[in-house]
Amino acid sequence: MSRFRPGQSRSPADRRRKRPGARTAVLAALAAAVLAPAGFVAWKVRAVAGELVDPPFYRPQSLVRVETTYRELAQGGGADPGGAWQVRTIGSRAVWLLRRRTAAPGLVLLLHGFGDDRWGTSPAVRWFPGLDGAIFTYLGRDEAIRAGRKPPPVTFGVRESQEVVEVVHGLEAQGTPRSRILLMGRSLGASVGLLALAQLEREGQGPLGGIVWEGAPAGSRDFAERLVRGTRDRFWHPLLAPLIGTLACRLAAREGDYRWQDTDLLDRTRGLRLATPALCFLATQDRLAPPPVQRRMAARFERIRIVEVPTWHLHCSEVLGPGYAQAILDATESWLGPAPEGIKK
Repeated sequence: MSRFRPGQSRSPADRRRKRPGARTAVLAALAAAVLAPAGFVAWKVRAVAGELVDPPFYRPQSLVRVETTYRELAQGGGADPGGAWQVRTIGSRAVWLLRRRTAAPGLVLLLHGFGDDRWGTSPAVRWFPGLDGAIFTYLGRDEAIRAGRKPPPVTFGVRESQEVVEVVHGLEAQGTPRSRILLMGRSLGASVGLLALAQLEREGQGPLGGIVWEGAPAGSRDFAERLVRGTRDRFWHPLLAPLIGTLACRLAAREGDYRWQDTDLLDRTRGLRLATPALCFLATQDRLAPPPVQRRMAARFERIRIVEVPTWHLHCSEVLGPGYAQAILDATESWLGPAPEGIKK
């Protein structure tokens, strides 16, 4: 029986016996306060890294729908003369070429964005009605998925840009001078195009005919952090978003077997003075492709026009309407002029 009676004070020994329970509660509370954010960070790192190497929203379209789209593009309409499709193997990739019905002054290689493929970017040939068009899917991810195979991981421009360089070399070998080859990319396609352009100009074989880009992410680390931040700021972003972005991009690079540093657009183009003429559509409210990075990238070109648009990521064409296509037309005509004789069709 307890010797403690109502009204009697507990002895120091009794109080000491109660302290471990209180300490346990405090320690449990502290552990929960630490483990809950740690668990959230671990989950978020895994989710963002997974999105970087295998975008969960990407599903290739059926070949029936792809072929229907290509047939409509070949028919043309209005100011678009249409053309005829050819498929050629260039390097390790199948490249779809839309050849115009009359000699074109050049060819535009359309580079698809993050979580997209050749079908998704193909309608952009309508912005270049006077040029031949070329499209392909980086790393053959669409065909791998259609065949039921695990698709190669996205490498955020590292291997993708190497494939673009390979295709440009192949087009040159088949008769199109690089001075008549244009690149166009939006979002990750813009980064891929700029990284490829840097490699091509370092070869010392002269500039390309031009490049059009919109919304180029700065690199995988910056993009991962911006995926975490989303469309609006939250109280925990300043502390956790940079950490999650860094860990996620490193995990993605390990899974994709590439160096995340090699995705850094400004670092990979440092010291270059690019002779290829350029047109940049700059969305001033872009949270995924920061405007300061676009301006710094633009400063590396000897000849460039920047069209600033008060909108968010990849919405410049919607805001500008017909002005978007007109800006592209004006640029390409000033870069290429009339079709030269002797370009192979």
